[in-house]
Amino acid sequence: MYTIDLAYVGRGLHEELVAYIADQQGYYVDEGVHVALRDGCSWDEERLRHGATIGLGRALLSRLTNGIPWVALNVNTHRPLFWFLARPGLTSLADLAGRRLAVHAPHTAPGCFARIVLRQAGLDPDRDIHTTVRPPGDYGMDLRWLHDGRIDAALVGSTMAPEAIAAEHGWQVLAWVGDHFQIPTVGMAVDPTYIHPDDPAVQAVVRAHRRALRVIHNEPDTTARYFQTFLGRHTADEVRAHYEKFIAPYFTTDGQADLVVGAAAITAVAAELGVPATVTAAEFYRTATATP
Repeated sequence: MYTIDLAYVGRGLHEELVAYIADQQGYYVDEGVHVALRDGCSWDEERLRHGATIGLGRALLSRLTNGIPWVALNVNTHRPLFWFLARPGLTSLADLAGRRLAVHAPHTAPGCFARIVLRQAGLDPDRDIHTTVRPPGDYGMDLRWLHDGRIDAALVGSTMAPEAIAAEHGWQVLAWVGDHFQIPTVGMAVDPTYIHPDDPAVQAVVRAHRRALRVIHNEPDTTARYFQTFLGRHTADEVRAHYEKFIAPYFTTDGQADLVVGAAAITAVAAELGVPATVTAAEFYRTATATP
């Protein structure tokens, strides 16, 4: 049996769902690969590059800024699963001008994506908004700060169903990042310096993940049951609504990247980071079919 380390670098459905389904459905075993799923959220790039990573956004940023030659082999979605959640009185991103926003650091993938979206709304993230940098996590403290009025809005990820949270507290979902900025994100990437993209273990994981993607589309009841594992604070109806709105329509069926979307995203990310776009979409997102 082949073996491989696979690290997630963020928490929530966007990072873990496909790997979780592949494991629970026995697809890794079927493909003859033992996958050690690792928490790489706090790992530096040097440690992360010795295994495979789920976080394609972080991989792209480190390729652009540090020259680490990551190659993405499988893509789960082109719609980042992050939302701007706000207290009453704010109805649009433009309303964040002069307000207090909890958001991820600019050099992180979700922080970079959020800044791109804010600029599209006519806001300068460094001048027009009072930002508090928050690490990704379960966002429990961010919700507490929203409730207490310490902040006016927060960027939250997929450890919750944001529309259900908003309804519960009388808050507002100002925007879904995936509606405003598309990028092939979360899936699987490797650094060929240490792991060849055609390594049998890598290709076995790619095949298993593509089977898991088909479950998401073809077996909604099974997927909703797995969803509940991640969204335990929500009702079955809230879980199903979240799945039907944000996952089923937008997760890929074949793990393939849209290179047109990828090219535009790389240009936007490089511009936001203030670095040259030194890699093309075709170089970063490999679209070849997994070996049988």
